[in-house]
Amino acid sequence: MSEGKKRKFHTPEFKAKVALEALRGIKTLNEIGQEFGVHPITVGHWKKELQEQAKTLFEGKRGPTPIAAHREPELLYSEIGKLKVELDWLKKKS
Repeated sequence: MSEGKKRKFHTPEFKAKVALEALRGIKTLNEIGQEFGVHPITVGHWKKELQEQAKTLFEGKRGPTPIAAHREPELLYSEIGKLKVELDWLKKKS
């Protein structure tokens, strides 16, 4: 049995670096692929992905910060507790 090539895994930083180089447009995808040791089609995919997801970098920068999902039930239970205490106090007073 012959030993096949192992699949390369690239870090997100590496992918971003290659995609930004492709976006600059100074070199062709083939030149970038040879420089970084990546297939030109892969460079094209990373470039396209960067272009499509670039808009998400600037979404949600303004407005209130969202409450963490794991803290929300805790806040709701504390509010329920406060309201129960207030209701009991009002029942006793009347």
